[in-house]
Amino acid sequence: IKIGANFEMSGGQASFGNSALNGAKLAVEQINAAGGVLGGRKLEIIEMDNASKAEEATRVAQKLIADGAVALIGPVTTTNTMGAVPVAMEKKIPLIAPTATNPKVTVDEKSGKVYDWVFRACFIDPFQGQVMANFAFNDLKAKKAVIYVNASSDYSKGLQKFFKETFIASGGTIVGEESFQEKDTDFKAVLTRIKSQNPDVIYVPGYYEEAGKIVKQARELGIMIPILGGDGWDSPKLVEIAGKEALANTFISNHYAPDDQSEAIVNFVKSYKAANKDVTPDALAALGFDSVNLLADALTRAGSTDPEKLREAIAATKDLKLATGTITFNENHDPVKSAVILEFINGEQKFKTKIDPQ
Repeated sequence: IKIGANFEMSGGQASFGNSALNGAKLAVEQINAAGGVLGGRKLEIIEMDNASKAEEATRVAQKLIADGAVALIGPVTTTNTMGAVPVAMEKKIPLIAPTATNPKVTVDEKSGKVYDWVFRACFIDPFQGQVMANFAFNDLKAKKAVIYVNASSDYSKGLQKFFKETFIASGGTIVGEESFQEKDTDFKAVLTRIKSQNPDVIYVPGYYEEAGKIVKQARELGIMIPILGGDGWDSPKLVEIAGKEALANTFISNHYAPDDQSEAIVNFVKSYKAANKDVTPDALAALGFDSVNLLADALTRAGSTDPEKLREAIAATKDLKLATGTITFNENHDPVKSAVILEFINGEQKFKTKIDPQ
């Protein structure tokens, strides 16, 4: 049974894509070792690189379906996933986005209609933005925030919007909003301006590449206040780019904590490290892993690889225990699940608190 993996294996989000793919591969190995699905049939991953580009993700989705994939997993980012969504809809093949967090991935922005064939394994940005705004206001006691957004990213702008709404509703003030573009490297002029606005926290809802440089340069300018981010910071590369010292007093919202002591996570982390040169799995790896297990569970309940039956089985997923939490799909094909806040201590992500959806 072929599963099409459409991932960012090269280009700007390669760290993400390779993590998610490694997680997916681990799940396939475990499922096959335990006897496969549907009376002993083995799962097979066909992997293709979308080079971190939306138009390439479109082409890859078409090719994977032509090669006989019964379902698609990936891409990782919202922008790239939106390249694959029309293909899944046209060809009527289920697509599970492990980590694309913008609401528009499963719901058409214009019509408000749910994309029948598209699902995700992760929580969505409104929740992630709310979680971080609440944490900033309630736990860090921040009253004034600056948001520094990646203007070339749908993901980043989505988080900006939801953080802002929640922070203001809580009684906080946004004292500045600044933007950068993907691939920018020098943030000092803007950071100097941010410093003069005297915020209690800076929210940087971007990806690790730019976020790492922003954190490093902020600390070099003597900006020592908490800097907050989202799951887009989650990469081993972040520590290489920013440095351990600079990351002190930074916090991110994420899908799971590798140091969470729940049985599912302990087992997953152990197996992943054994298969991947002792690398600790980031949330993308965990969500890649969960996406395949979600699909396998649906195949079992569908009793068939028929796309329509498979789609119905995925939509009906209820109380399924996975590494990143227990999944039940709502009417928008979004899983209702908790988020965690992680703090960087000595360059390592440490579990700070878990926040459940209201």
